[in-house]
Amino acid sequence: MPNRSILIFTKTTGFRHDSIPAGVKAIKEIATELGYDAVHTEDADVYEPESLSRFDAVVWLSASGDVLDELGRAALADYVTGGGGWCGIHNAANAEVSWPYYRELVGARFIGHPPGTASGRIAVVDSDHPSTAHLPKQWTWTDEWYSFDAAPDNAEILLTVDEDSYDTADLAMGDDHPLAWHRRLEAGRCFYTALGHAAEYYDDPDFRAHLKGGLQSVLPTK
Repeated sequence: MPNRSILIFTKTTGFRHDSIPAGVKAIKEIATELGYDAVHTEDADVYEPESLSRFDAVVWLSASGDVLDELGRAALADYVTGGGGWCGIHNAANAEVSWPYYRELVGARFIGHPPGTASGRIAVVDSDHPSTAHLPKQWTWTDEWYSFDAAPDNAEILLTVDEDSYDTADLAMGDDHPLAWHRRLEAGRCFYTALGHAAEYYDDPDFRAHLKGGLQSVLPTK
């Protein structure tokens, strides 16, 4: 029987979050809870077909900037559309800025956030998804509030933020400001959450359960 394994990828060529080590630790622990091994790397050479075939899902944890060459990009696209799982966390929406296909993979492109972190009110749009089933319908959370170039197309929106609950600066998106979503990309399964700026968040039970459910949603059905 093949190994059950998850790849955690954290390479950055842009802004680097101090929370990455805490996130890696949390995802490794979540993977163990789900019955998977987890491999962490910042080596983009893993993005070739034979290497990627070892993994049931790939997690981009606050990866940023352009991190793959053209062969790596092709391998990731083929992996996901061929049935692989992809999970993006926080600044992963700000990676691969020169690769148009990556926006299709994520569903939207990060365009900025107001300065610092602030408390805000999150609405749970879909309580049936494993990443949100444990949350109250209104969830107060502190984070960087990411804005995107548009709401993701053909996606199941899971969380939105109430823009009246924090200062949007010049980055308002309107009443349906998305924060987390799940989507299919051909045979692949993709989950993205904009949450996860600070290291301490990865010890928060509600946030960890959010990540665990998101990862579950992109893994193969047992």
